[in-house]
Amino acid sequence: MTVLRTALLSLVLILLIRPTVSGFTIDADFPGGNIIIDKIEGNHVFLHQDLRDTEGDWFYWYFRVRGANEETLRFEFTQSNVIGVQGPAISKDAGETWSWLGPDSVQSQSFSYTFQKDEQDVRFCFAIPYLESNLRRFLQQHTGNPSLQTTILCNSTKDRAIEKIHLGNLEGTCRHRVLLTCRHHACEMIASYVLEGIMESILTDRQEGAWLRENVEFAVIPFMDKDGVEDGDQGKNRRPRDHNRDYLGESLYPSVKALRAFVPQWSQGRLRIALDLHDPYIRGLHNEWIYFVGGPNQEIWDRVRRFSLLLADIRSGPLVFDPKNNLAFGQAWNTGNNYATGKSFARWASEQPGIEIATTIEIPYAQSSGTNITTENARIFGASLAKAIAQYLREK
Repeated sequence: MTVLRTALLSLVLILLIRPTVSGFTIDADFPGGNIIIDKIEGNHVFLHQDLRDTEGDWFYWYFRVRGANEETLRFEFTQSNVIGVQGPAISKDAGETWSWLGPDSVQSQSFSYTFQKDEQDVRFCFAIPYLESNLRRFLQQHTGNPSLQTTILCNSTKDRAIEKIHLGNLEGTCRHRVLLTCRHHACEMIASYVLEGIMESILTDRQEGAWLRENVEFAVIPFMDKDGVEDGDQGKNRRPRDHNRDYLGESLYPSVKALRAFVPQWSQGRLRIALDLHDPYIRGLHNEWIYFVGGPNQEIWDRVRRFSLLLADIRSGPLVFDPKNNLAFGQAWNTGNNYATGKSFARWASEQPGIEIATTIEIPYAQSSGTNITTENARIFGASLAKAIAQYLREK
């Protein structure tokens, strides 16, 4: 049995990286990579996403192609339709910059691409990735800023450092505190660009940012599932428990356990807003616009709706936000009324002393209200969120 298992593993590895007659290779051997190659027939590649410990189906994948100069390849997904509404995201410079290949490249569950002669490392992903390297780049741009302090919340299960970033008033004299979390679900990458836009605005904005730096301390956890982000996991519906259902009883994951210990001693009754940033499903109703998700606490939901009106009024940039798209508790999929599957971050945060707003915001992967998502307009929307936070807290 051991010999057979070893032989099968060797075959899988050969299929994953072997060159075709034309000489191209396909792999996912880099941070965030995720793909399984079923077979390659000429220039037709059959493949599917690696679900690993995911319960049911999900749609994250990320791979690279090398050596396909002037070839046209067709990539066909064999298990489910995991191509988004703008086709795959593509990087022609080894993951440095990204654009959308577009829906015209898609045929049912496959897409095609013609490689140019000088394209040595082309990467395709379900959406635009955001990894630890992106966060490092952002932090380096703000090295020495007195309103920024980076510490470690804890180490992950695989001993990766999970960053905890403090921004704003770091002297302990702030009037308010705000908690921002991201990547409870490893694959929800566009939310990270919005989070980066919030942080950028706090550190640099001359108006709302200046007020926030004087009156508010932010604590930010950019990667609640750091291992999943770097390993290229789905994260959503992870077995034995989703990170965003780990806030009940004894937490399984070091990041959740550490956050639950940190927040009460840090907040000192001054935690006003707790916002968890997510991306929704791949396509369809409620998945192609930006919206807040309500919980069962009606007082908190009323404040979220008030905050939504501020955001709609303040918002700038290409991405539209309309409060009518918010999803109140009891509507559509938002009907969970017990803790059979655990407790979410937002539900846990709603129980913290002094809290006024505890909620989730969903930012689509590829298209929002008819506008294509880009790294830049996602950051701009993040800046609008920062302005809305400042306006809401100013009125306190």
